[in-house]
Amino acid sequence: MRHRRTLLLAGTAAALSRPALAQGWPTRPINIVVPFPPGGSNDLLARPLAQKLQQALGGHPVVVDNRGGAGGTVGAAQVARSAPDGHTLLWGHIGTLAVNPWIYPNIPYDSLRDFTPVALVATLPSVLVVHPSVPVRSAEEFVALAKAQPGKLEYGTAGNGAASHITMAAFCDAAGIELVHVPYRGNGSMLADLLAGRVKCSFAGAPVVLPAAREGRLLALGMSAREPSLVIPDVLPVAARAVPGFEVLQWHGLMAPAATPPELVQRINAAVNAGLGTSDMKERLAMEGADAAPRTPDEFRQVITADLERFRYLVQRAGIRAD
Repeated sequence: MRHRRTLLLAGTAAALSRPALAQGWPTRPINIVVPFPPGGSNDLLARPLAQKLQQALGGHPVVVDNRGGAGGTVGAAQVARSAPDGHTLLWGHIGTLAVNPWIYPNIPYDSLRDFTPVALVATLPSVLVVHPSVPVRSAEEFVALAKAQPGKLEYGTAGNGAASHITMAAFCDAAGIELVHVPYRGNGSMLADLLAGRVKCSFAGAPVVLPAAREGRLLALGMSAREPSLVIPDVLPVAARAVPGFEVLQWHGLMAPAATPPELVQRINAAVNAGLGTSDMKERLAMEGADAAPRTPDEFRQVITADLERFRYLVQRAGIRAD
């Protein structure tokens, strides 16, 4: 009886401490681990969000901590092992959470078991572009050319399993076309070869290819959102005519270690969503080709769950493997 009473008291104390933890948070600087090197789209989107969160917390320090390696798995694994107290958060990305589990054979985390979704921050369409030497001027013409010349057109990506690879693989699957994949080690070298015409096309994030397209050095044929985007209104969805129903959106959001108290998750979610509702944050995201996408933690979990299943099928079908 004494043992049972001790357990009951311990359980009651733990339950009472969870609201206390949420009320007392934060007590030290908050680290947002971006599991990629500085300068990429993840980093460029995470930094203004960190500033907004810092403002919402009355100036309490919120630090972006870049921990690149193995397609984002190194930084993600570090957060999974961190204390669930709201002071270490992961900048979660579609690749890290929904694609990597299927392309890395010994991934050191489970996207749903080892993390708690906190807040979806932004969605980001990719843009289908071709070198001007390719004799097409629309997504429909591109699909027709690829069908007429199966296995001839080469497309560049930032690497095996990168968002640009997954997006084009999904597009090829939906359109029933066959292209040749040329993986690079990052978007910089891929873009250089695309501009030189050494590869003919790509389906990359808007910030990577839109500047060159708007300068006329590439041709933008369509984008991967099903509906027109407010941030890139001059590029139609490929779903409009070429491949009805097609959509692949990159997404970015905050994750916490598993067992983070729900009250604390809700508090961070509210602060993030408030920041996403401000005009300057929407404008900052739009500069990177992204749309603010505030959601509840449960809605963010649904996004991750759905894409995990979708990309499990796609990775197996396309035979995608990590470098």
